[in-house]
Amino acid sequence: MKWFIKKTKVERRLEIDIDISVEEILKRLDLFKNGKLINATTLMFGKNPQKFFPQAEIRCAKFKGTKVTEPFIDMQVIGKTVYEQIDEAEKFALSHIKKAAWIVPEQIERVEKWEYPPDAMREAITNAICHRDYFSSGNVQIRIFDDRMEVWNPGGLPEDMTVEKLKTIHTSKPRNKMLAKSLFLIKYIEQWGTGTNRIIAQCLNEGLPEPEFIDMRTDFLIIFRKSKVNELLENPDLLNERQWRIIEYLKYHEKITSNEYKEIFKCSGRTSRMDLNHMVKLMVLKKIGKGKKIRYILQDYFRQVPASSGK
Repeated sequence: MKWFIKKTKVERRLEIDIDISVEEILKRLDLFKNGKLINATTLMFGKNPQKFFPQAEIRCAKFKGTKVTEPFIDMQVIGKTVYEQIDEAEKFALSHIKKAAWIVPEQIERVEKWEYPPDAMREAITNAICHRDYFSSGNVQIRIFDDRMEVWNPGGLPEDMTVEKLKTIHTSKPRNKMLAKSLFLIKYIEQWGTGTNRIIAQCLNEGLPEPEFIDMRTDFLIIFRKSKVNELLENPDLLNERQWRIIEYLKYHEKITSNEYKEIFKCSGRTSRMDLNHMVKLMVLKKIGKGKKIRYILQDYFRQVPASSGK
């Protein structure tokens, strides 16, 4: 409770005296009503919340391969309070995803790129904890595969909410309002309905495909696909020497056309178009314009990729 109050003072400037009784603190937070603790209080501050809510756990697993049927490399069941679950689940995920790192000339700090943006992962985990259906016997699950990461939570979207609406401006409609309020006070969530929009933006900014949101009515699922930067650094042969050189070229030039590419490398027009379109498919380049005005620009998240292919 003392940690919580200290954090609310820092994050939200909440004015509650830390020296008053626990009962009085809970009353001011609306977590103690009619002489009883509400469920959110137990989930936030209970010494053993799973004694009363055995389903309130996160099951984390790193699988070998791309299917649940394949053996897992590591598995952890996380109990404790909900905010401790969020922190522990994030640690598990970060310990089982890859991170590329390299030194940029004339720059002191090295550049690091995770397979999945940590902020987006944490947002997805927090949303799963906050919005899950606690009447369901299922658990929140984090499944990490060779090609993706999945975050599952029991309970689908509210009846008036759709996956399409999640990608637009929308209001926050938490299933567990007092739990959401408590997590808001320590800045684990924002309660503005912007969580899914931030997840999408963070993934696109880091070179990942847009995450998939799947509402199965009984469960809700978010799927993250691997970063294209990491994928190329792990598999440099996905690009030929011409294509690696054009990444460097576009760090100093705004754009390139198919004809310019052909002139630089003295290749055929067909080879030029094939090379450039392959880089678009790998999300290295962005294709803009139509017809004779087509040009290609470098995606921002590739501007700090090492100069030499695979080095």
